[in-house]
Amino acid sequence: MRFLHTADWHIGKKLHGYDLLTEQEDAYRQIKAIALAEQVDAVVIAGDLYDRALPGEDAVAVLDHMLVDLNRQEHLPVLAISGNHDSAVRLGYGREWFASTHFYLKTTVAESLHPVTVGDTQFFLLPYFEPFAVRQLFDDPEIRTVTQAMVRLVTAMKAAFDPAKKHVLVAHFFAAGSQHSDSETLVQVGGLNAVPTDLLRDFDYVALGHLHRKEALQSEPTMKYSGSPLKFSTSEADDTKGVWLVDTATTPVTVTFKPLTPLHDLVVLQDSFDHLMDPQQAYPVTKEDFVTIGLTDTTPISNVMQRLKTRFPRIIELKRVNQLTVTPKVMTTQETQRDPLTLMGDFFEQVTQHELTAQQQAWAKTALQAAEKGAKK
Repeated sequence: MRFLHTADWHIGKKLHGYDLLTEQEDAYRQIKAIALAEQVDAVVIAGDLYDRALPGEDAVAVLDHMLVDLNRQEHLPVLAISGNHDSAVRLGYGREWFASTHFYLKTTVAESLHPVTVGDTQFFLLPYFEPFAVRQLFDDPEIRTVTQAMVRLVTAMKAAFDPAKKHVLVAHFFAAGSQHSDSETLVQVGGLNAVPTDLLRDFDYVALGHLHRKEALQSEPTMKYSGSPLKFSTSEADDTKGVWLVDTATTPVTVTFKPLTPLHDLVVLQDSFDHLMDPQQAYPVTKEDFVTIGLTDTTPISNVMQRLKTRFPRIIELKRVNQLTVTPKVMTTQETQRDPLTLMGDFFEQVTQHELTAQQQAWAKTALQAAEKGAKK
């Protein structure tokens, strides 16, 4: 069979205050188009359908439309699990009757031990979990880490393997050797949630969610993070987002990446303020793209964010590339007794390595006169 592997939709997420529902709907349409064009037999969503446990009404409506469209309108089997951003209880409401339309949504660890069979493949759907859930499931007080929990879970899953079929694990966790990006919630404490990939080698394919880069497990040809459909942080600006197509007819399974094109991209620009504001300077962005700017200037710039937004309306981050290292100057008694404007000018030059402009000197003089006038009242 052939299935599509995606994850980390994070419906309802905002990017530095900007709503992403329009971008998420566009990404979904591309995912559906790939699924139909490739004639997949099922769609796998490996957790984090929502961005938070209590999603807003708009986010609920958007995800509901996506799932109904995919499963009821296009008649595609959907296999999904809850992630660490989802509320397992809320997301799992109604899952008992969802299966009647081949929408298999699993939100408890116990359900992962009973595979869902589609075509020639058994799917073990393991939602995000904490060790105590597995400790309670097996009534074993010795289970205290994710690794110990996975040893017990994988052993139980292997006992349910049908040797005549392929076996796929769908899970949402941090597998050993992968790398985080900034937009993931870092839930590990001392490596608590890291799962050794060696524990997973008896599966023909492992469809992972939780990390937002598809490259997170490059050394594992049959264990993949799909990555998020959108760029959710500046650290992902250079990433190519997409989904995996998995064919189980071969041994090992055949895995093919299908890219998605962002409706509005996330772009990092690094240049001087004058160049950025120069209309003759062309940059690979549109008015609707999200932009992170690294300023190369070392001088202060008044109202810098507001002025940059006149050209790049969706700035999500602004930082200085060339930070100055200042060594405090030790002043003599005579130097400290100089007039305030001279002291301020010296301090400004020490900090910025630039002299005050005539305009800045005028502002400073006006401010000093106002302060002195107020002190005499």
